[in-house]
Amino acid sequence: MVYTNITPREAYAKIEKEGFAYLDVRTEEEFNQGRAKGSVNIPIFINTPEGRGLNANFVKQVQAKFDPSTKLVIGCHAGGRSAKACQLLTEKGYKNIFNIDGGFGGRVDPQTGETIKGWEEEGLPCG
Repeated sequence: MVYTNITPREAYAKIEKEGFAYLDVRTEEEFNQGRAKGSVNIPIFINTPEGRGLNANFVKQVQAKFDPSTKLVIGCHAGGRSAKACQLLTEKGYKNIFNIDGGFGGRVDPQTGETIKGWEEEGLPCG
């Protein structure tokens, strides 16, 4: 793993102070229901005739929007899909990327039962 997990508050600080961009990898439907202010949506999974599957064009779509030198915080609903996105992008030369643990909607840690707050629950800017 070449990327680091950070909290939504840490991600917000990186956006505000260090010029990071927010890449949201949730579905378009999820993104349209609520999103971080200024975020860009490129879904990592899409609906296919066989069901939900990996977006085969994901990396190319990210490359078309963001140069590998771009500083990115990457989020989904809870942190799983964004971790997969971080993995795929580090394999393609993206070096300055961070996974938002808790994503937009938050999650419960399966080992500790602790609630990890998401972007929305933290009260960070939405739009």
